[in-house]
Amino acid sequence: MLGVDHARGVRQEARRRRREGRQEVAVAAVARSRAAIAGLIVPGLCVLTFSLVVPLGFSAYFSITDSAGFGEYHIVGADNYREILGDEVFCRSLRNVVLLIAVTIFLQNPIAFVLAAVLSRLSARVSRILRTVYFVPAVLSLVVVAKLWVDVFNPTFGVLDKLLRAVGLDALAVSWLSNPRTAVAAVLWIIVWQGFGWALLFYYAALMTVPRELEDAARVDGASWPQIYRHVIIPYIAPVIAAVIVNDVISSMKQMELIYLTTAGGPGQLTQFLGVYLYQKAFVTGEYGYGNALSVVFVVVSLVLSLVVLRGMRALAR
Repeated sequence: MLGVDHARGVRQEARRRRREGRQEVAVAAVARSRAAIAGLIVPGLCVLTFSLVVPLGFSAYFSITDSAGFGEYHIVGADNYREILGDEVFCRSLRNVVLLIAVTIFLQNPIAFVLAAVLSRLSARVSRILRTVYFVPAVLSLVVVAKLWVDVFNPTFGVLDKLLRAVGLDALAVSWLSNPRTAVAAVLWIIVWQGFGWALLFYYAALMTVPRELEDAARVDGASWPQIYRHVIIPYIAPVIAAVIVNDVISSMKQMELIYLTTAGGPGQLTQFLGVYLYQKAFVTGEYGYGNALSVVFVVVSLVLSLVVLRGMRALAR
């Protein structure tokens, strides 16, 4: 009996040691894995810190100075920010940004979603051709887009005014980009036209991921197509919709190239946007400190608008 008990004890001890050995190996493997992950992440974080956080810090510092970008400068505290509060051009720029956000969210996105839904029901060949047509503006150079629409809106040889005169609507043939009554609408049209393909592509890709079984089950329950989209498809692709809208907000805030190439903020600063105004203040008129203050406000407004949109999307999802 003693021999049997001893043998059993030896076997149990051996099993215990094997378990401990396996645990030690697993712990060591996890530690190596974490070290490897850290080794991959840390360089990226360092680059991100250097390329993002450091410039933001410098921008925040120069925003409280009267720097012209060179030479001596002095600390002026919050003077630049107080000036922004009374800056009519800044307020107009912000209004134009908010207007562009509203147009993209409430006009561009619904139309893109409806077209994407139609394309998802067409044959693969027809859908591919139409997707290509709709997406062409999105891949064109912004310089090409700006030149195209400047020529289209030209009051002398522009296609649009020629068509209006040809059908007897001479009163509507105006200088679209330099007329105070039409400049903002013309600029918004150019921006929406250029970015429409991206929204369409994202919505189409999202709709193609919706399982057909969900639609079939809803139809069996007697749901109509509007009900299927409202209660099944839209909730299913809600994360994509939120991502598209947040991207629209950020793109609207960053909008600069098309504005600068078409109107440069004119006429009379009516089509001014934050990006163009910031650039002009910091690098054209030499108000570097004020331009940096605008950039800080720009970042804060972008974050606030993005958070508002995200909270709104979460509320709708509930």
